[in-house]
Amino acid sequence: MKKNMLNIIKKIYENGENIIQYLKDENTKNTDEIILISYDFQSGSYIKHAKENPGFLKKYTRSIAEVIAEFGVKYDSILEAGVGEGTTLIDLIPQLKTKPKEVYGFDLSWSRVRYALEYSKVNGVEVELFMGNLFNIPLADSSIDIVYTSHSVEPNGGREKEALIELVRVTKKYLILLEPAYEFANEEARKRMEQHGYVKNLYSVATSLGLNIIEHRLFDICSNPLNPTGIIIIEKAPNSNKVVNNPLVCPITKTPMELIKNSYFTKNGLLAYPVVDGVPCLLENNAIIATHYLDDFRSISN
Repeated sequence: MKKNMLNIIKKIYENGENIIQYLKDENTKNTDEIILISYDFQSGSYIKHAKENPGFLKKYTRSIAEVIAEFGVKYDSILEAGVGEGTTLIDLIPQLKTKPKEVYGFDLSWSRVRYALEYSKVNGVEVELFMGNLFNIPLADSSIDIVYTSHSVEPNGGREKEALIELVRVTKKYLILLEPAYEFANEEARKRMEQHGYVKNLYSVATSLGLNIIEHRLFDICSNPLNPTGIIIIEKAPNSNKVVNNPLVCPITKTPMELIKNSYFTKNGLLAYPVVDGVPCLLENNAIIATHYLDDFRSISN
């Protein structure tokens, strides 16, 4: 556990050093905790970058919108897994030809989601944002029509299979992966990806899982030649006509949740998840055992 080191890590960050490289040794993969701490400290920097580079963001999200338009299918919901500060999702939605009824985004970092929440309000885009883990997404099976990632699987090298299985699980129609294109990168870029612990086997793993890959190429827009963006599009075979009205589920019991008394509660699982300053905290370690959550505690005074 490195949570007792946050003040020390803050100084490392303020000195411009790489937090992930500081926290791990040569033999350590990028763990959830290391990734969380690193990105939480960076919160706010992505919105700043988006404001300073509006032209690039517009081109990037326009290209994503064009990819989605080519599907030619009806979709009611969309999710960005690893939404960060919401810059991509919130710029994408107005550019979609078909506006989804439900827009979702989650991230491991509370601070990033809080920034995203404010960014969505400033830009007038309605979106449901929450904390969630890419490897244990608090959403029901086949509950979101279109799921996409934008360099959010990136730091999880070695866990490509886990990520793909979970992302495909919640996807109903299409999964779009905009991630480092190790296969198409030059030697310098590959060495950099390896040094940072980035994913590099998404395509081969997706193939080994028997997923229906309908496109795999370099993406049209890329901000860093040493981290080229590839696009993998996976079409999921229809497995149910069932409509999921409330896709949020408990990450532990996978049972439905609803907002009751400012917390998300699963009646079947008897667990509560707090909402902190407008951000639902739906990580497994946020769960509070609350077997009497629905009791009327005022009755003891009668």
